[in-house]
Amino acid sequence: MLHFEFMQRAFWAGGLIALIAPILGVFLVLRRQSLMADTLSHVSMAGVALGSVLHMSPVLAGFLFAVIGGIAIEQLRRSYRAYSEVPVAIIMTSGLALAMVLMSMKSNLSKSFSSYLFGSIVAVNPLQLMIIAAVTAGGLIFFAILRRHLYTLTFDEETAAVGGVQVKLLTFAFAVMSGLIVAAAMPIVGVLLVSALIVLPSAFALRFAGGFLQACILAVCAGLTGVFGGLTASYYTDTPPGGTIALTLLLILLAGIAVQKVGQRRRQRHLGEAVRAVPSVSRQVMSTSYQEEETNVS
Repeated sequence: MLHFEFMQRAFWAGGLIALIAPILGVFLVLRRQSLMADTLSHVSMAGVALGSVLHMSPVLAGFLFAVIGGIAIEQLRRSYRAYSEVPVAIIMTSGLALAMVLMSMKSNLSKSFSSYLFGSIVAVNPLQLMIIAAVTAGGLIFFAILRRHLYTLTFDEETAAVGGVQVKLLTFAFAVMSGLIVAAAMPIVGVLLVSALIVLPSAFALRFAGGFLQACILAVCAGLTGVFGGLTASYYTDTPPGGTIALTLLLILLAGIAVQKVGQRRRQRHLGEAVRAVPSVSRQVMSTSYQEEETNVS
């Protein structure tokens, strides 16, 4: 399998994006913005369509639109603080509507859009691989340096501002990085499934992690397992790589939930047995004490 050059690029691209996308997912889930990844992918699709219509680079146009979409969501979020899902809905519908209009302006554009909709990781070219590597490196540096500030900002912006965090600048930077990561993940699983690569590993990690750093590590491990396992299964079963990766990640999540449920039931059963054993132990202690008292009296 790995003696094919296109499969080597596919594994490199999938592995790189699996290092950074789940970390973004942890922040998005904790910020209750899980649908932001899906929204930015639709906006990015509009950029790809515009790039094709204007004979520009569709990849670069997709990145640009994803970044603009992320910034627009953050700006609208300040206007709808009590309704955090409204900005996501506005930008998602706007991006999808713009993409549909632009696609209708070029007759053969809709036929070539299947690779963007469903992903074509096996067709990743060297330029796309370099872009994914650059985004991954930039994202890892960004989250490593600003991890504490982003953690505080995620849970309470007012506390972050009091602590000296430049809230507006940091949210702007986070929006830009979110757009870049989502656009970089599109060749892996496509527009329709990009949220699976970002949200599912973090959803798995947050069920088991005992802390924030542990959640990030578990999410990355789940993402790498899902991407590599999905690519391998796709190669041998001749199924679409994007859908196979998403299903593998879903299976990992479901398996984790099942294992956790079994563990909880076992703990509850052991606890019940321990509670039932307490009265019998008490009776034995009382009986022993009574016998000792009778012996002393006699």
